[in-house]
Amino acid sequence: MTKLYKLDYESPIGIVEISGTHEAITSILFSEDNKKVNGLQDETPLVLKECYNQLDEYFKGNSFEFTFPYQFEGTDFQKTVWEALKEIPFAETGSYKDIAVSIGNAKAIRAVGSANGKNKLSIIIPCHRVIGSNGTLTGYAGGLWRKEWLLRHEKSFQIKKAGNPYHK
Repeated sequence: MTKLYKLDYESPIGIVEISGTHEAITSILFSEDNKKVNGLQDETPLVLKECYNQLDEYFKGNSFEFTFPYQFEGTDFQKTVWEALKEIPFAETGSYKDIAVSIGNAKAIRAVGSANGKNKLSIIIPCHRVIGSNGTLTGYAGGLWRKEWLLRHEKSFQIKKAGNPYHK
């Protein structure tokens, strides 16, 4: 059995709980607990430290690239949806319908929404970039206020970074 490690990152929008093994990150989720923060320690695996540092750079507006290894845990359909989420360009949005069409199943809008809600790798698998077909913000496991914050943060970051390859 592989040992699971946890590390907390204090973001501007609350505690982000990072979980993983020595090999990969398995979840990045917002925590609603008013708990003592589990910070960096000597025995913290390198992959968790890399995730922590890259999230810090993201929230500071210095970088939007995530290069640490991570591992999906879900059904084949969920994994397909999560891979499609990664195709939504930085600081842009897409709808559940857009994702359903991109995976070749235009009628799977509700199933895409369900898979989106089960994403355990918040921010790096950008489920916060998925909105309703009418352009409104829809559910987000971390709360709609966080989703709105993340989208505004990315937009402001996009404007600051001249030459952003995702800038349209």
